[in-house]
Amino acid sequence: MNPYRVAILGCGKRGRLHAEVFNANPRFELVGLCDVDEERLNACADLVARKPRLYKDVKEMLAAEQPEVFCFCTQPALRLPMVRLGVEAGAKLICFEKPMATTLREGKEIMALADAAGVKLTLSHQIKYGEHFRKVKEIAQSGALGRIHTMYGTATGWYLHMVTHVIDFLRTFNGFAETEWVVGQAIGREKLTDNHPSADYVVGTMQFANGVRGIIEIGNLAPDVPEVEYWWHKGVAGVYGTQGYAEAVIGGGWRAATKEGFASGPGCWNAQLDQPPYIDEIADWLDDPARGHSCSGASGYKNLEIAMGILRSAAYRKQVSLPIADVEADNELELLDRVLPR
Repeated sequence: MNPYRVAILGCGKRGRLHAEVFNANPRFELVGLCDVDEERLNACADLVARKPRLYKDVKEMLAAEQPEVFCFCTQPALRLPMVRLGVEAGAKLICFEKPMATTLREGKEIMALADAAGVKLTLSHQIKYGEHFRKVKEIAQSGALGRIHTMYGTATGWYLHMVTHVIDFLRTFNGFAETEWVVGQAIGREKLTDNHPSADYVVGTMQFANGVRGIIEIGNLAPDVPEVEYWWHKGVAGVYGTQGYAEAVIGGGWRAATKEGFASGPGCWNAQLDQPPYIDEIADWLDDPARGHSCSGASGYKNLEIAMGILRSAAYRKQVSLPIADVEADNELELLDRVLPR
């Protein structure tokens, strides 16, 4: 079988990582790189052994290369137009960064666009591939904690940077059980104009259909993780059961207390380790559509729906049922701008 042709837009830190890992995988052929910054473009090209063609215009790249995989690593405001370009260019799979969008309305439009064209989507929720997150999932699903009743996730980074990762951790630990409703509260407007626009601090509660309760805190008032220095690594996701608990820290390994005693182990977010399985799953999904992908667009949309449901709840001071039917009725960023004190 011929390798899948890949074209990448965006040659910053995340784009360089994608280029390196796609290039190193024999199931793919990196045929094109695109960035408006010539210095970044050339630096990215220098990282890969099999030299792709270089472009400054994404439309030109897509027309010339006709990739089967279109990967773009850009800021959230560009999600929908880039997905549209990939669909129009005939890509079989489009992979991009999280969150899927900055509003649920745009997320739904992205999903509808891809579904109508039969195009697969994946999002960069790779932190869960880390050995420490896989260990907590194993413990949670082994029965060692007894009956699972509560899951929690915290992160000191701002909401749209971190929330879909944290929700994805909990959904992964909980076997991707559906979410029935959410309740949220939000304060602070300092980050509303950021490229990942967010309230400064958000608390959310989610009720899973299997009876498990999820609780998250994201933002500048979330609990610190003093043993970890780098803010991006100060994220925690854990599970409580009737016979113990287990948790993973993005930058600090895992620990668990069960009826067998206390145990802990290593682990830290490492893109060089966690990106390859994400890329391998893309090839597996393209080879066999029935296999799916653990970072699929459908899963990414559910992460976004929970995150935006929490913001709607904060704005309207009421419980929000999922799935959200009136997606087009609200724009979460506009709601926050109206309700958060100036």
